[in-house]
Amino acid sequence: MANKATKQHPSRGKAASRPRKRSKAPYHHGDLHEALLKAAERVLERDGLAGLTLRAAAREAGVSHAAPAHHFGDVTGLLSELAAVGFRRFAASLRAAAAKAVPAQGDARLLAIGMAYVAFAREYPGLFMLMFRGDRLDIRRPALEKALQESNMALASAIGELRNEAVIPERPTVAQAAQMVRSWSMVHGFATLLLDRRLDGLLALLPETSADDLLSAMLNAD
Repeated sequence: MANKATKQHPSRGKAASRPRKRSKAPYHHGDLHEALLKAAERVLERDGLAGLTLRAAAREAGVSHAAPAHHFGDVTGLLSELAAVGFRRFAASLRAAAAKAVPAQGDARLLAIGMAYVAFAREYPGLFMLMFRGDRLDIRRPALEKALQESNMALASAIGELRNEAVIPERPTVAQAAQMVRSWSMVHGFATLLLDRRLDGLLALLPETSADDLLSAMLNAD
């Protein structure tokens, strides 16, 4: 009888040794939003815009397929929030470049911003191309709208210093707007041509000249 009392039931032994299931997504609710955006950016840079879907982002983050829809609604929401991340990072890099310009004024700051603009495009090519794909974004989304304002302010400030006058991004004068568009068109066009490898042939003819050298010469040209 004593032996029977000390025996463990076979089924209980199995239950005790059975490992507990782990949660598929070890994130707090607030962390998951950021985790999905980071995962989406990895997918974007690795597989391109065509490869970035809600399911792809969920798979990359290791969460359920329903998670991205819960946080972003649809793929447009996800892309718009990711573009907002890009514009915030973009604005920060432009401000940092302007702050380090020597001398810290006018032409030097505008040149520094132009170089930083193209450097950002080269470091984050997928994100850069997404940021300017208006057909895939909802610019009315608050996060994206605010981030766009931040990046516009960086360029407006540089133009204002160059012209020695205040520039209000929401209400520029025609002359201010024209100079902003001129500067923006130059660096954006250069960045796009560079990412599309349309400058490879030209740079091959200039073996001693880097893409940065060519950009600097273009921005400094009269």
